[in-house]
Amino acid sequence: MSTIHTADQLGTAVRTARKQLGLTQPQLALAAGVGTRFIVDLEAGKPTVRLEHVLRVIDALGGELQLGGLPDPASEGVAEGADHGA
Repeated sequence: MSTIHTADQLGTAVRTARKQLGLTQPQLALAAGVGTRFIVDLEAGKPTVRLEHVLRVIDALGGELQLGGLPDPASEGVAEGADHGA
């Protein structure tokens, strides 16, 4: 698993995964339902790419986004539900 702190690191991780899978940028774009220009921008570390499209690309590469160090929303929902029932 990669730890990503910058848009450049995300771009590098996406490019590495794409190349390991033997995909071209246009092939990945087609698989993710985004434009080739989006893949180019993402891999270049452009910081203003759309999150929805980033998630599609990660999914198309067979990856997943995980957030570490944050409270688990599932456990928060249980606590909130308990408060509402009282």
